[in-house]
Amino acid sequence: MTTFPEYIAQNEERDGVRFSWNVWPSSRLEATRMVVPVAALFTPLKERTDLPPIQYEPVLCSRATCRAVLNPLCQVDYRAKLWACNFCYQRNQFPPSYAGISEVNQPAELLPLFSTIEYVVQRGPQMPLVFLYVVDTCMEDEDLQALKESLQMSLSLLPPTALVGLITFGRMVQVHELGCEGISKSYVFRGTKDLNAKQLQEMLGLTKPSAAQGRGPQPEWVWFKFLQPVQKIDMNLTDLLGELQRDPWPVTQGKRPLRSLGVAMSIAVGLLECTFPNTGARIMTFIGGPATQGPGMVVGDELKTPIRSWHDIEKDNTKFMKKATKHYESLANRASSNGHIIDIYACALDQTGLLEMKCCTNYTGGYMVMADSFNTSLFKQTFQRVFTKDVQGSFKMAFAATLEIKTSREIKVSGAIGPCVSLNAKGPCVSENEIGTGGTCQWKVCGLDPSTTLALYFEVVNQHNAPIPQGGRGAIQFVTQYQHSSGQRRIRVTTTARNWADAQTQIQSIAASFDQEAAAILMARLAVYRAETEEGPDVLRWLDRQLIRLVGEHTCRVSATIDPNRKQLIPVFVFSVRSLVFNNSPDESSYYRHHFNRQDLTQALIMIQPVLYAYSFNGPPEPVLLDSSSILPDRILLMDTFFQILIYHGETVAQWRKAGYQDMPEYENFKHLLQAPVDDAQELLHTRFPMPRYIDTEHGGSQARFLLSKVNPSQTHNNMYTWGQESGAPILTDDVSLQVFMDHLKKLAVSSAA
Repeated sequence: MTTFPEYIAQNEERDGVRFSWNVWPSSRLEATRMVVPVAALFTPLKERTDLPPIQYEPVLCSRATCRAVLNPLCQVDYRAKLWACNFCYQRNQFPPSYAGISEVNQPAELLPLFSTIEYVVQRGPQMPLVFLYVVDTCMEDEDLQALKESLQMSLSLLPPTALVGLITFGRMVQVHELGCEGISKSYVFRGTKDLNAKQLQEMLGLTKPSAAQGRGPQPEWVWFKFLQPVQKIDMNLTDLLGELQRDPWPVTQGKRPLRSLGVAMSIAVGLLECTFPNTGARIMTFIGGPATQGPGMVVGDELKTPIRSWHDIEKDNTKFMKKATKHYESLANRASSNGHIIDIYACALDQTGLLEMKCCTNYTGGYMVMADSFNTSLFKQTFQRVFTKDVQGSFKMAFAATLEIKTSREIKVSGAIGPCVSLNAKGPCVSENEIGTGGTCQWKVCGLDPSTTLALYFEVVNQHNAPIPQGGRGAIQFVTQYQHSSGQRRIRVTTTARNWADAQTQIQSIAASFDQEAAAILMARLAVYRAETEEGPDVLRWLDRQLIRLVGEHTCRVSATIDPNRKQLIPVFVFSVRSLVFNNSPDESSYYRHHFNRQDLTQALIMIQPVLYAYSFNGPPEPVLLDSSSILPDRILLMDTFFQILIYHGETVAQWRKAGYQDMPEYENFKHLLQAPVDDAQELLHTRFPMPRYIDTEHGGSQARFLLSKVNPSQTHNNMYTWGQESGAPILTDDVSLQVFMDHLKKLAVSSAA
């Protein structure tokens, strides 16, 4: 008999799905009492080495309102060559190609092993990959040089048939012609005036009377000036990038350079809209500072007026924010409706306007990367990892995807939170109760990679007085259609089912099926989503109310049936979510929330609750509590917060290191101790996307603040002299510790449950 943790791990490994509850309450009333909704974390392109794509197309249910894909949960009559859809119970005839099937000769899609299966769509043309570089030239020479080298390096990683284009911008915006031999030619646009797609089409000469209308790419003559295959223009473009200079417009002292980012992005979106509608493409935007003129500007050119802060936003003292956000939102909507991805690489010491631009990456599934400079390994390594290939030699990126969900009659889909936009597809399985991007059963995800994870929320709609028969199961089917990086269209189908249980009589089995890690992330995504649209204090109050209800529910109904530790993690995580939702600059918050809303469960858990390892002479490295009591003088700590990897040397270890003991042959073991966390850190630095910031610090060092701000302040200046405590480092803070928070929470939960 498999235990629930094993069952959960198997499902995640095979299907990329983690549910908050793995046995579902069979009535709407009971489901609302559970506090945490029935919800799932779903990774559509979870890497599977044992999943070869099938070279034929899926068999669909013939009912027009259903169209579910044949799967292992369907009932099959092999003699009559019929199958009954497990979602709408329609009986369907198998197509002629299935004439030879029998109990011993089953097609792959009927085998339980293939609850996730991938089909290759044979019809339709193969599409080329399109990469459009949009490059800021208002930056220091050193930064620009580093960026140019990274871009030249990326050309060597692209497939020879991929199409590439280049737009550069400073005070003016230049669209470069790539077909010219021996001469650089570009179309120059004013950075203060926005152009719609029609105007841009005429100015770039992209119109012709015989232009093919409608879907799909335009004939080659339309785009060949601006988008060329890498194999044709590799040398030309490498030279062109090498010759790029800083923006020539003089910048007066006390002023910011005039940067026309809003118009440059608008032209990039418009260019792809005219040439490759409804085809996968990436707009890769590299910016070295905020937009300071034209549509989309986020700050004026006077250096003495700083870019907006949370304080300004609260006081509604933001001159440009609403207008800029509106501009970038319209670009994001245009790009996502055509299946185009927008990536933003923002490298500057100050804020660059990610708060206003976040929708460009969040709606289109693009990457958002934030670093101090283009000359850091953080940017260089991260950018190189975008072009990582799988074992077959294809990019680990998918384009222009759509996700559709089918559900059994007793359950409906409320919405999704993640890098997607709604396709407004109404259907029998759409709930009226919207969570996140709701009111639809189909979403567009323009950019996908193997770690992109969506949070999907469901509503049990079965009424209390209509019991589900004993042994009944609820089923959900995820259908992801996407453009593979090889140019093929593919369809990946995942069908999964869970048992129903009557919460009146089987509360134990529902409680035992609770996946607290998935539930913590699903609730945290809801909190982050609300933080984007509501006032901060309201979100905190909502979080605390949910937590009190959950702990109260646990105390009253579940405590007799399950180990209290099963729900212990959730309060700890919610306590930590506050730092994810608040306490950063507006740009940093947008950056952290962007990654939290797209990463898989393991990475998201690290973001909420960083991992801390201790290295000492007492034995091998061991995980320790993220608590001030873990900071001891004779220890080295390694902290992984997802965005940072930090090595902290305790007071005594730091003194020994300064004295140079590690260089003396008799202290060989001390040398090994110092090296161990460095080796472990390197392993994390080489695999993660985006690459984390690496910090090496010690007791009393200025960067030790990164560790002290994350640990639970169990020892503060208020209680540091308490008798009999283990001597960890006291933290100078007025924040409450986790223990105080938990004690207060239990008191509230019991009083509200009474």
